[in-house]
Amino acid sequence: MALEVGIVGPPGSGKTSLFTALTRAAGGEYGKTNVGIAPIADERLEALAEVVHARKVTEAAIRVQDVPGSGDAQLGNLRQVDALLAVLRAFGPDPDPDGDLETFRLELLVADRDHVERRLERVRKQAKSGDAALRAEVEALERLLAHVDAGHSLADYEGELPPELEPLTTKPLLAVVNGPGGVDLKLEAELAELPAEEAAAFRDGGSSALDEVVRRLHDALDLITFFTAGEKETRAWTLRSGQSALDAAAAIHSDIARGFIRCEVVDWNDLVDAGSHAEVAKRGQQRLEGKTYVVRDGDVLNIRFNV
Repeated sequence: MALEVGIVGPPGSGKTSLFTALTRAAGGEYGKTNVGIAPIADERLEALAEVVHARKVTEAAIRVQDVPGSGDAQLGNLRQVDALLAVLRAFGPDPDPDGDLETFRLELLVADRDHVERRLERVRKQAKSGDAALRAEVEALERLLAHVDAGHSLADYEGELPPELEPLTTKPLLAVVNGPGGVDLKLEAELAELPAEEAAAFRDGGSSALDEVVRRLHDALDLITFFTAGEKETRAWTLRSGQSALDAAAAIHSDIARGFIRCEVVDWNDLVDAGSHAEVAKRGQQRLEGKTYVVRDGDVLNIRFNV
């Protein structure tokens, strides 16, 4: 499943324009929850596709959610996303993107504080049954609430956070300034609806300003990219840094993970330089790895499996 990012910010800041530009969709609907996929541009993918003469090329992607509204109505729907993109207005009368960002950070703190308090009230009632685990959670939540009430964030809490909390302040937060000094999201949304060749011509061959936003997300989520390279399809995939070959197999398909035997691994650059899978194997640049192998950025994997 693709990692997910939530788009947040004040009404009218350009959240839906950012959604449209990132997902290259026909256009997100203003005032509605929009969900789409943002491709991650990677020049290595095209190079690999040329080597294996791939008939289909598929980019890695991040799932994007644009939720309307503000405050609790918006934030309550974003606790399960992996990162937040805050759209800040730098156009129109009296723009204050820095002030808007600080206000939003405060909203996150307040939302997490209220979330902890509500869960504490609920668990306290349940703990009257005498359940030891519930009593322990009450104590943990009381410590958390005291920590937040002292003006701290859950992100700097030194203890372990209950997994059920899904706090907002621990998520990576990236700011996207919409307007002068930042990105023209209206223009990027319009270009996203054009054929790629026309959009590139408008930019004089340059890349979209949103490519940098996606790269920042890639880094903030500590992602690495691996590839599967075949004639039928050559594709990029993402994993969290430190994940294994078995995790990579699961990202491709649960059946592949279930029947995992071994993994043939080649560095993407070696494959491109060799010109074919057969030649890179002949050069001794292909390795056999097991389930626990830690996948590296740029690995090309061929997973052998049997179910």
